[in-house]
Amino acid sequence: MRLLQALALCGLLSSTFASAHERRINPPTLPPANGYSHVVVAPAGRLVVISGQVALDAKGELVGPGDFEKQCIQVHENIKAALASLGLSFKDVIRTDNYITDRKYLPLLRKVRSSYLPDEQPPASTLLVVDGLFRPDLLVEISVEAVEPE
Repeated sequence: MRLLQALALCGLLSSTFASAHERRINPPTLPPANGYSHVVVAPAGRLVVISGQVALDAKGELVGPGDFEKQCIQVHENIKAALASLGLSFKDVIRTDNYITDRKYLPLLRKVRSSYLPDEQPPASTLLVVDGLFRPDLLVEISVEAVEPE
């Protein structure tokens, strides 16, 4: 066992021992998942971390003041652009961290994110309701992790 671990650490272990695709698992011993996966095992590749995105456009101007849905769409468009800069898409996302300023926005968040994230086998996800973001006019912030294939 230690030999296998050492070989893996040195990159000498054959790729036949590693899965080429990620696995998304919802164990029956956990509650039903609604729009996320409880467990995601990333495939071989490089981890990509995208900082929390907010509803600012390319000029740094707020999109959708006071309108959660418009802000949420802009956030997802920003994430889409960040992923595209590496040739990736939302299918490569393995985790999302979602921050909203009011619980009442949850249905809109789910609506918007379902139009971007894959319906089947969605990423792992965390949702936090926060008192505020770095600007008081921002209603949502989302960071993601993705995997860039080898």
